[in-house]
Amino acid sequence: MALHNRLISAAMGAMTICLMGCSRSEDSSALSSMTADSANWPSFGRTAGGENYSPLADINRETISKLGLAWSYDLQPGNSVSAPIAVDGVIYTATGYSVVTALDAVTGRELWRYDPRAARAAGQKVRRAWGSRGLAYDNGRIFVGTQDGRLIALDAKTGKPDWTVQTTQPGDDRFITGAPRPFAGKVIIGHGGADAGTTRGYVTCYDAQTGKQLWRFYTVPGDPSKGFENEAMEMAAKTWAGQWWKFGGGGTVWNAIAYDAELDTVLIGVGNGSPWDRKVRSLDRGDNLFLASIVALDGKTGAYKWHYQVNPGESWDYTATMDIELADLTIEGKVRKVLMQAPKNGFFYVIDRTNGKLISAKPFVKTTWASSIDMKTGRPIENPDARYRNGKSFEMWPGPTGGHNWLPMAFSPRTNLVYLPASDRPVIQSDTAPDISPQRPGANRSRLIAWDPVAQKPVWKVETPGIWGGGAIATGGDLVFQGQIDRKFNAYDARTGKRLWSFDARAPVIAPPITYSVKGVQYVTVMTGYGGSVGIFIQSTPGFDVDYRTMPRRVLTFALDRKATLPPAPLMDRSPPDDPTFVPNKAQEAQGMMAFTMNCMLCHGMGAIAGGAAPDLRWSPIPGSKEVFHGIVRGGDLVDQGMPRFDMVSDKTVEDIRFYLRSLSHRLPAAKQVKN
Repeated sequence: MALHNRLISAAMGAMTICLMGCSRSEDSSALSSMTADSANWPSFGRTAGGENYSPLADINRETISKLGLAWSYDLQPGNSVSAPIAVDGVIYTATGYSVVTALDAVTGRELWRYDPRAARAAGQKVRRAWGSRGLAYDNGRIFVGTQDGRLIALDAKTGKPDWTVQTTQPGDDRFITGAPRPFAGKVIIGHGGADAGTTRGYVTCYDAQTGKQLWRFYTVPGDPSKGFENEAMEMAAKTWAGQWWKFGGGGTVWNAIAYDAELDTVLIGVGNGSPWDRKVRSLDRGDNLFLASIVALDGKTGAYKWHYQVNPGESWDYTATMDIELADLTIEGKVRKVLMQAPKNGFFYVIDRTNGKLISAKPFVKTTWASSIDMKTGRPIENPDARYRNGKSFEMWPGPTGGHNWLPMAFSPRTNLVYLPASDRPVIQSDTAPDISPQRPGANRSRLIAWDPVAQKPVWKVETPGIWGGGAIATGGDLVFQGQIDRKFNAYDARTGKRLWSFDARAPVIAPPITYSVKGVQYVTVMTGYGGSVGIFIQSTPGFDVDYRTMPRRVLTFALDRKATLPPAPLMDRSPPDDPTFVPNKAQEAQGMMAFTMNCMLCHGMGAIAGGAAPDLRWSPIPGSKEVFHGIVRGGDLVDQGMPRFDMVSDKTVEDIRFYLRSLSHRLPAAKQVKN
C-alpha cells in the first residue's frame, strides 16, 4: 500500500492539475459594468470584471419558491462543468472537447452545433486535460479555444467559423481549456500545460474581427542568450537562477483574465512553475517572476504595468489562476478601485488595481504553509518547513487542489460580500512528491462562504458535500445560486445563507450557473454532470457513487411558475464482466498496478475507481478482449470520445494493465443495480 500511495503521488505530482463595511449604492456609476446589458450573460463571469453577478431581480427571496424547471436538453458524454453564456435569447455551451451548441433559451430547441474535432487534432495533448471550461460572445461572434490550441471565432447565428488561429507553437505542450475573454474589440487567450513538459507561459491578444495577432506577453523569461522580449522579461530574469529556460519555467494563464475598461488594463492570473519544485527549476533561489502572480498589462499594447506575486518562489502548485473580480470598495472612508482574488494558497487578497499595492489579505481556510501576509512587503510569512528541505515532510494546508480552485466565486454590490466555494484538503509534501491527502479532522470538506472583503472575515458559512462545491453566482434578487455534487442545485439568501430553494438535478451540479432575461422573463441555466479535474476526486465523498457512462449530462433552465420534470436518475448496472479464462497472478497484477498508476490513474481514478472524469474500468468488459483493449489503448480507437492513444506504451505494459483491470473485476461483488 505504501508503494501504491507513492506511485499515485508521483503521478499526481507529474500531471496534476481552482454587506458590511462598504457603503456604495447599487446605482453608482462605478457599478455600471455590472448593470450594463443586464439581460445577457455574454462571457465567463458575465462582465469583463468577472464578478459573476447579475442585477436581475424578478427571481428573488420572495418569489424563489415558485422557481421551476422550464426545459432540459441532453448533452453528449464528456466534460460538462463549463460555464454557458446567454445572448439575445440564445444559450451557448462548450462541452466535451469544445463542442459548441446553440439552444433557444425559451424552449431549449437546438439551433446549431459545431464540433472542432479537437480530441483527434490534439494528439498526445488529450492526456493533459479534459476539455473546455467555457466560451464567450462579442459582436456577433462566439469565441472558443480547443485542446489542440486553436482559437476559433464562430458566427453566432449559424455556427460557421469566421476565423481560426493556432495560438500554440509546433511541438509544444500548450493547450486551451479556459474561456477566451473579449474586450475593447479584441480577444485574449492563455493556455494550460505547465504541469509537465517544457512549457513557457504566455497570453496572446487578437483582433476580434479578423483574428490578427496584436500582441503577446510571456509570463516567465526565456533563454537570456537569445535576448529578452521586453524590459519586464529582463527584470523577471533577475529572479531566476540556473538554466530555468531548459525546463520551460511554466507560468501558464489557463483561467483568470479580467479587464478594467476605465484603466484600459488587462489583469492576468499566472499559474505554477514547471517543474513544481523550485530546487529543480531554479536552484532553489529567487522569486521566479511572474509565477503565481497577478500581472497588469496595457490593453492596447500588452506592455507590463505592475504585478503582485502571491507566492514568491512557488513550489506547491499554488497558482493565481482563480478568478479575478473587480469592485469599488469603501475602505477606511475612501473609495478604492480593487481587485479581489482567492487563489489556491488559502488567503483572500484585496489589491489596489491601479498600482498593484496590497490592501489586505487574510486566510479563508486553514493554512499551515504561512502564518500571515506581511503588509509592509506584501510577502507571505512562510513556515520554514513548508519548503520540505533536508528530507523532511510537511503537512500542508491547503494541498495542491487549493483552498479555492477554478470554479468561480461571486461578488454582489448589494451585499458587498463575496460568495466563495472553499475547500479544506491537505497534502503531505516531501522531496519525492506530494502524498495522498491525509485523513485529519476537518480535512476533505467544502463550504460556501460569504466573505466580507473589507473586514476580511466570514459573515456566514454553509457546509457542502465532498471536497468540491460548484461555481457560484449572485443576483439582484439577493440570491446566491450554487450546485453541489449531491445532485442538488440550491439557492441561498445572500444575506443570511439560509437555503431557500433546492432542485434535484439527478446528477452532480458543478458548473457555474448563469441568469439572464428574454422578453422580460428571467431565467436561470446550469449544466449537470461531471468532468475535468473535479471528476478525479468524486469518490472521496463517502457514500456517493456516480457512473461516467450513465450519469445524465444536461442543460437545465428554470423560470418562475414552470412545471417541467426530469426522468428518474438512471440505475447503474453493477454486473461484473464475464471473464471465465482469468487466472490470478499476483506478480503480474502488481506490475499492472504500477503501469496503470503512471499512465491511467489521473483520469480513471485510484484503483480504476473513476468518478466523472472517465469510465470506471472495473465494470468494463473491454479488458476481457486483448484485441479490443489494445485497439483502444495503443490504436486510438476511442480518441474522438476523449480516450488518448498510448502508442508509446509497449505491448507488454498494455497487457500488464489489462491484467490488473481483470484482477480488479474478478474481485467485484455479485451483480446489482444502484442509483446513479
